[in-house]
Amino acid sequence: MTLLASTSIDAQTVLDAVGLGAVYALIAVGIGLVFGVLRLVNFAYGQLIMAGAYALALTGGDPAWVSILICFGVVLGLAATMELVAFRRLRGATPARMLAATFAISFLLQSIATLKFGAIGKFDTVLQQWRQPVTIGGLHVAKITIIAVVVGVVALGGLAFLINRTTIGLQMRAAAADFQTARLLGVRANVVIMFAILLSGVLAATVSVILPISQTPLITPDYGLRETIFVLVGVVVGGIDRLRTATLGGFAIGLATGLLGGFLPSVGTWPFTSGVYLDSAVFALVILVLLLRPEGLFAPRGRPAAERV
Repeated sequence: MTLLASTSIDAQTVLDAVGLGAVYALIAVGIGLVFGVLRLVNFAYGQLIMAGAYALALTGGDPAWVSILICFGVVLGLAATMELVAFRRLRGATPARMLAATFAISFLLQSIATLKFGAIGKFDTVLQQWRQPVTIGGLHVAKITIIAVVVGVVALGGLAFLINRTTIGLQMRAAAADFQTARLLGVRANVVIMFAILLSGVLAATVSVILPISQTPLITPDYGLRETIFVLVGVVVGGIDRLRTATLGGFAIGLATGLLGGFLPSVGTWPFTSGVYLDSAVFALVILVLLLRPEGLFAPRGRPAAERV
């Protein structure tokens, strides 16, 4: 196993970090949508990404568009099942119980994946040609980095339009502001919640396609778990109770992870390199930010930190 050390952050590293930040921003939006209407931190969100990635890996012999359609179908079906079987029955529960339930769902799905597919993992070969770089102004930029940024911008722009300019979007905003009052005013709770969960599932499926190309193509039962933990930390740093600040927090943690990953030593051979000190450095930076800005890095000043939780 080789130790690779980097002592500077160049433009190449910045571009790769921006691509990772775009992927993390998509995960943050998916988590933030569910939190907005249910006040539920869905720790099992990473298993939606894992299920989509497995669907791609298991259908690698089919045309790419068929694999992607199956991926989206699997993720959306699993997201809807979570809502109907677990989340809907827990709506009156305390936030702590709901969070514990998502932990249980997460580890249950990991165990099922281990029993079904084994612990070694499977390779996702769909669209791996997007790893190939293109040269822009002397920089070698992987196609997937460009695609991740474009998809992130389009998805976030489309979501902003949907939330601010459509009826279902306005109902989601009303439910996020005051769920009980919104129901009294005629907002159909089940429809709004299911729509938000399916929308978060679309984002999870999108990440399932992008992440194995931009990071590692080896899909294991805990795939997506690390990214979910990082993004959850990011949305807390950004301000979890607002979609905009949560998204910025997710992008910021992805950008910081990419930059620190390019600077700190790593082990292995690409694309299976891993940071030796990366996790420690990221979480140390998070602690520093929360000490300096306990209300959230992008939250309005003066708002009590307790409102975020």
